[in-house]
Amino acid sequence: MDPLSDVLSLLKPHAYVSSGFDAGGDWAVQFGDQHKLIKCYAIVSGGCWLTVEGVGDPVRLEAGDCFVLPSGHPFRLGSDIDGPAIGAGEIFPTARRGDVVTLNGGGGLFLVGSRFGISGNHADMLLGLLPPIVHIRDQSAQVALRSLVEQMMRELRDDQPGNSLAVQHLAHLMLVQALRVHLDSSDGNRVGWFFTLADKHLGAAIKAIHADPAYPWCLQQLGEVAGMSRSTFALRFKERVGEPPMQYVTRWRMLLACERLEHSDDTVSAIAISLGYESESAFSTAFKRIMGCSPRRYGRVTRSGFGLPPRRSALLHAVEEEICEEVVQEHRCRHLA
Repeated sequence: MDPLSDVLSLLKPHAYVSSGFDAGGDWAVQFGDQHKLIKCYAIVSGGCWLTVEGVGDPVRLEAGDCFVLPSGHPFRLGSDIDGPAIGAGEIFPTARRGDVVTLNGGGGLFLVGSRFGISGNHADMLLGLLPPIVHIRDQSAQVALRSLVEQMMRELRDDQPGNSLAVQHLAHLMLVQALRVHLDSSDGNRVGWFFTLADKHLGAAIKAIHADPAYPWCLQQLGEVAGMSRSTFALRFKERVGEPPMQYVTRWRMLLACERLEHSDDTVSAIAISLGYESESAFSTAFKRIMGCSPRRYGRVTRSGFGLPPRRSALLHAVEEEICEEVVQEHRCRHLA
């Protein structure tokens, strides 16, 4: 799979509410904490303002626009930027999949979309790879989403057999297509893992890491994949992605390991070998350094349904990880040369 598909697969988004919203007059709705939720909506008619807490200026949404909110921050939708807002729980208390909720008689704005629940113990880490707001307004880009929106409109309007399942699948397609279009429209210079995928050079390195996470990557080899010198690659990767390349390699391996420890019967030894570690001991040391507990304990705890143990300081953890992993990987690289 490609890197975006890899991340979405680990997040396991499931659309548990897909509905329509029809608002009229002066209105505003405040949505609370969206922790472990992704919102994906398309404006069918009318327009409104979107304000996401802690994320930039208000965004004007018009008919044909699509927006995705993976950040989990509280947000507000309204006919204007200011003014009193009612809580979302007051108008969506019993919304079910396929419902159309009406406010003030409707007629001013109509949108369709879905609320996705997220699975996994490290959803925050994965959601952090996505941009806080995805806003698609380019006319050519909207064409790719229009047929999906129109089909969802029909499913919401008509009570047909299989309606609920159809709406859920359409919601997933809308989410993936919206992220894909947003990535295609990137100028290649924006900061963040998601936008780095569009960078011809750095994106090639990320794709190589995801295609073969078990390979004994080192800075020299990743730089060659990216068509850059070792030092230039390391600097640009950290500037764009937000962490050193070898730290990203290790973190991705551990996320893959977590998935298998929780959802498969694979032994720790088998997982270690499949991710490129020469011994179970080396893998367990790296795993504990990043996840805060041993692989075996992680598997027991996550399968039991209890919470994970607290981790140490994120800063201390990041510094240790960067130093240790670069030393190990450079040693491997010299050994293979």
